[in-house]
Amino acid sequence: MAAYETILLDIADDIATITLNRPERLNAAPTGMADEIVAALDEALAAGARAVLMTGAGRAFCSGADLAGGRDRSSGVGGGDGAKASLDGHYNPMMKKFAELPVPLVTAVKGPAAGIGCSMALAGDFVLVGESGYFLQAFVNIGLVPDGGASWTLPRLIGKARAFEMMMLGEKIPAAKAAEWGMVYKTVSDDALLDEACALAAKLAKAPTLALGLMRRTAAENLDRDFGAALDAEANAQREAGNSQDAVIGAVAFLKKEKAVFTGK
Repeated sequence: MAAYETILLDIADDIATITLNRPERLNAAPTGMADEIVAALDEALAAGARAVLMTGAGRAFCSGADLAGGRDRSSGVGGGDGAKASLDGHYNPMMKKFAELPVPLVTAVKGPAAGIGCSMALAGDFVLVGESGYFLQAFVNIGLVPDGGASWTLPRLIGKARAFEMMMLGEKIPAAKAAEWGMVYKTVSDDALLDEACALAAKLAKAPTLALGLMRRTAAENLDRDFGAALDAEANAQREAGNSQDAVIGAVAFLKKEKAVFTGK
């Protein structure tokens, strides 16, 4: 397993756990962290991981891009050209990697998920939030605009009015409000957060993960299709799922009234 400077990667029982590991900086994300996450996801998939869990070390998920300076200075530091280069070369490839994962992604959030950290957290198919967790589009507070796909994701996730509240007012959205808005899957106590996230990831890893990956892809792509095209996409995905080993396993188990043991193939 590769050595990483800003994250931890653990692969066990078909689950890849990525931990953002800069607790002294509230897991602020330099460009190097984005690159390491992409590499870790590639490593996890190559190792056969069937679900990914992402969380943060210490008391935060991710406080946003690292604006402290140094060679990894990012969004907005050094001018707009530098910010664009950081996004094009590092953060955007990470966000695309999340979107294109062929396996489910669970994110476990406590403390801040701000800026790019908000986008990273909301990339999860299942977002679990501890009682201390909150989401923040902080860009307006420093004269910048949302990135990491937030201007695309938020209106689709919570509607235009609430998305504009987040983006234009730059105020914290605490865990309870995020749940009320339908922005997250579930809120739990901080103490229970990691256990619940691990249990959910384990359940997903035992599911027919090829079909789950097709669900991820089809649902995302259908956001920008008309109804007829969405039906066609579903039919194509159903053909691919129906030709899988898991579909045979599932059908045989159903007929025998047994619990299916899926392989992800």
